Amino acid sequence: MKHILVVLEQSGAGLKRSSYEVITAARSIASGAPITGIAINATPEQIQAAAEYGLASCLSASSTDVAHAIAEAATKVGADVVLASATTAGKNIAPRVAVKLQAGLLADCVELTAQGDAVRPIYAGKARITVRPTTPIAVYTLRPNVFTARKDAVGTVAIESFSPTVSNRRTVTVTSVIKNEGVLDVAEADMIVSGGRGLKGPENFHLVEELAKSLGAAVGASRAVVDAGWRPHSQQVGQTGKTVSPNLYVACGISGAVQHLAGMSSSKVIVAINKDKDAPIFTVSDYGLVGDVFTILPKLTARISAVTGK
Repeated sequence: MKHILVVLEQSGAGLKRSSYEVITAARSIASGAPITGIAINATPEQIQAAAEYGLASCLSASSTDVAHAIAEAATKVGADVVLASATTAGKNIAPRVAVKLQAGLLADCVELTAQGDAVRPIYAGKARITVRPTTPIAVYTLRPNVFTARKDAVGTVAIESFSPTVSNRRTVTVTSVIKNEGVLDVAEADMIVSGGRGLKGPENFHLVEELAKSLGAAVGASRAVVDAGWRPHSQQVGQTGKTVSPNLYVACGISGAVQHLAGMSSSKVIVAINKDKDAPIFTVSDYGLVGDVFTILPKLTARISAVTGK
């Protein structure tokens, strides 16, 4: 391995948690190879947040063609490995970067080795395969919330301004961004309260929302709920939704299909509420409440609100 290029995505005053995970993954396989970050349209303050996770150097570029800029940055530093998170942006950009570099693409990886091998799930998470690139350069996307971000502070990130050549491709310019203020992203949240088919209808999802509000948590949902149109896909937790690893995951009326468990079983503490004592969700939960969500959730919310004041 000659050089690793890490793609950084910014969020707020710093970077997305998934970017810190990618930095950690790069450090774990580097074996002495240099690691360089690439940040597109980020502020110096956002980039410096990576110092706490061990990133020592980063290229900073301003470009409307992100894939072109990343590919050119990889060529500039002589990278033979490009790591990005399998976020919505990462899934969109990584294939285009791979084409530009004539590189192999290994997507949605859950394990990496210093030899370049990667492990990725197949058959909706029921099996895993080990894959190896056959090209001199390889692009990997890493499943968010699988590689735990670990701090290894350096003094500061050495930021180098980088000006990619202008691409002759047509580009789209974003003229405005409308944020859904106050709604936490389940992929970034430290606490999540998810609801399932046990809530019986979308009109009852306010019980999940109220518990989430009392905790300061994000609202999640099972695939069955999203497929039924009760909640947006952005809240779906599971194999075909988002993989999460919060400090607290509360599953309300979710039976625990294998696809859902694959997306949340790495949560630090799992609390399950279900009237079926044999529900699969209890096999992964740290705390289980067997009972009716319509009885338990209002009481739990009231008790927590009394403590948190929310």
